[in-house]
This record gives sequence, C-alpha cells and structure tokens, in this order.
Amino acid sequence: MAETSTVARPYAKAAFEYAREHEALSTWSERLGKLGRVVADRDMQKVLSHPKLDTAYKIELLIEIADVKGDDAIRRFLDYLGEKGRLQALAAIAQQFEAFRADHEKRVEVTIVSAFALDAEQQDKLSSALKKRLNREISITTQVDPALLAGVILRAGDTVIDGSVRGRLNRLHEALSA
Repeated sequence: MAETSTVARPYAKAAFEYAREHEALSTWSERLGKLGRVVADRDMQKVLSHPKLDTAYKIELLIEIADVKGDDAIRRFLDYLGEKGRLQALAAIAQQFEAFRADHEKRVEVTIVSAFALDAEQQDKLSSALKKRLNREISITTQVDPALLAGVILRAGDTVIDGSVRGRLNRLHEALSA
C-alpha cells in the first residue's frame, strides 16, 4: 500500500494550484487545516473507514464538523477525494498544502533545539543568519534539551544543522571507531 504522503502529494498540489490561481491560499489553508484536524481524530478515522457508510454521508459529516459549509470548491474537492477513496488522506494533504504554500511564499519554519533557553538577541542573530543562508522568511520555534550539553541543532524543513557538543562528540566517536 502506498504511503499516505505519496498518495496525498498530487491532491495537495492540485488544491494548491487551484487556490493560488483563485488567490485563495489563506482560505484553503484554513479549511484544509480544519479538515485535516478532523480527519486525524481516531474516531473519525473509524467513521471514514466504515464500509457501510455512504461516501456522501461521510463528506457531509466532515463539512459539518470542520465547519467549512458554503464553499463549493472545497465541496467539489471533497467529493473528488471521496470518489477516489482518499478522504482519510486529508491530514497529509493539508500538511503538504502548507509546505507548497510556504515554498511559494518563501518562508520556512525553523526549530532550534538548544541546551539552554535562548534570549531574544540570540534568536535574532540566528534568524538573520538563517534568513541570509536560506533566502526565506524565518519563523522560529525553540526547544530546550539539556542532553545537548552546549550548542544548538537547527531544523528547517529537510535541512538539519547539528552544532551541538553531543553531535560533535558522536561524530568524533564514529570517526575513531571507523
């Protein structure tokens, strides 16, 4: 069986292209996000996978719970997903839609994991350096992990920069063991 992200990609791309052409990226982002959160619920997964329930009923239920009534384009999109048996992929579709949107808007979410809490000045320095390196608008989330000893680990999409002491020690250990 295909991985959910692989299944979701063409649907997310189609939704993104439609939303971009109709200048409705924020609307689609919000509505797909709501639908994705509803579909991610374990009880809703059971409803969506129930073979005796009609697809039209499942779609109406999704629209009602996610509160996305009155949007014909979203409705047509859900009808198409239902026809293809892909309603359960909505969470992954919403996630990939956001990735397409972030790429289009040249912004990236960066997670900074450090041994100690970073002050505002340190966050600003890291943000401006990353903005230059990645050529994107940066949104930072910070986490503290005392096991790092010192330094930071930066995660921006698929890019990981490990500048932690623990990471350096691990690389040194691997080099000595080889």
